[in-house]
Amino acid sequence: MTDKDLLYEEEGPVARITINREPQRNAITDETVRLFHHYLDRAEKNPEVRVVLVTGSGERAFCSGADLSRGAADGKSDTDPFQSYADLLKRLSHFAKPTVARVNGSCVAGGTGLALACDIVVASDRARFGTPEVNVGLFPMMVGALIFRNLGRKPAMEMMLLGEKLSAERALQMGMITRLVPPEDLDGEVNRIVESLADKSPIGMKIGKEAFQQMEDLPFDQALDLLASKLKEVASTEDAAEGIAAFIEKRPPDFKGR
Repeated sequence: MTDKDLLYEEEGPVARITINREPQRNAITDETVRLFHHYLDRAEKNPEVRVVLVTGSGERAFCSGADLSRGAADGKSDTDPFQSYADLLKRLSHFAKPTVARVNGSCVAGGTGLALACDIVVASDRARFGTPEVNVGLFPMMVGALIFRNLGRKPAMEMMLLGEKLSAERALQMGMITRLVPPEDLDGEVNRIVESLADKSPIGMKIGKEAFQQMEDLPFDQALDLLASKLKEVASTEDAAEGIAAFIEKRPPDFKGR
């Protein structure tokens, strides 16, 4: 199952998923979304993969959302592209391994959802962000769930109702991205981050991500109780024992993901 429109490459501990439709500003189709699910399955099942990197080809766009010219928004697909995209956002948001979005250019509409679903978002300072769906009579429905979980309510509503393009600096201020760098430094910064993530304990990060996802909507006292139980769980792993031993012995840890 391969497609030139979505590329998948495993290089050591990093799985790289690239939307490869540069002439279409990396717009996604229903087939692209299905392949995205398939590649996430591959990355999840391979124990050698510790980080997933998501990006777009070229320099103009990370992802411009659904390819409207392919009928992605007509509601007539046999496979319900809307639900398939919603399932992809859920899958990325709850993925057990760390995910990094490398935003190389325009990141709008459904592309905004893909970026926000990742744990870390590193963007070029030339990137632009936004949800222009309202300008064509639509609305950023599924993307809105992630926008509301990353931004305050007022800036989220302004963004979705006005449909204006936002600068990368503004996106950073609003909490949409985590790091902002010049275009020439983008790959270097992304590589540094994924290498750092790959050196961490896979089981520790898996349990940690699950814990924070589960406690997100819990009352304060219940959240603390849950996190205490999760800390007990992660502290009992072989990786935790190795990490503590390495710290005492002043050497790099050798994490096995157990």
